Amino acid sequence: MSAAVELFSEQGFAATTVPQITERAGLTTRTFFRHFADKREVLFGHEDAPAQARAVLAQAPPGMSTPEFIAWGLRLMARERFDGHRDELRVIQALIDSDESLQERSLRKREFLNSLVGEALRSRGLGKQQARLLAEATVSALYVALDQWLNSDTDVSIDALALTALAGLHADLDGIGTAQRPAAELGRPSP
Repeated sequence: MSAAVELFSEQGFAATTVPQITERAGLTTRTFFRHFADKREVLFGHEDAPAQARAVLAQAPPGMSTPEFIAWGLRLMARERFDGHRDELRVIQALIDSDESLQERSLRKREFLNSLVGEALRSRGLGKQQARLLAEATVSALYVALDQWLNSDTDVSIDALALTALAGLHADLDGIGTAQRPAAELGRPSP
């Protein structure tokens, strides 16, 4: 990964080839493809990441409420994927921002994460629609928190930033169920 990130930074993602990466890393191309489907996967994870993520989420202690489960998952992700890697992740994010194909792959990864979190919430008894909404809100909060964390030197962890974003969303939506739409939007004249 280090060799690939160095080369991507030096000469751009598109201009970097797998043989260049393997040469710098001191590996064979065959070894590279044993671990990664293509050079994008160096930045986005291994092929077995979905199975690993499902296994990790399945380890959640039983009896957790939905908010506890979300907080537990965010903390676990922060500890496993982000803590201690801010500088490295800043470089990776800059690479992603500089290449359209990497941006597209990042969006697919985000959709996968939405699906995975939704699946985990459904397995804990939530209905499909509620699980989907909570999953998308949670993943969005994670990405907002990641952006905030990468663009600052705050000591606040990503999971705390994500939970703060979710709490703010909850506060903003408080009372939404009883809110009335303006009559003009419904095609009726306002009183």
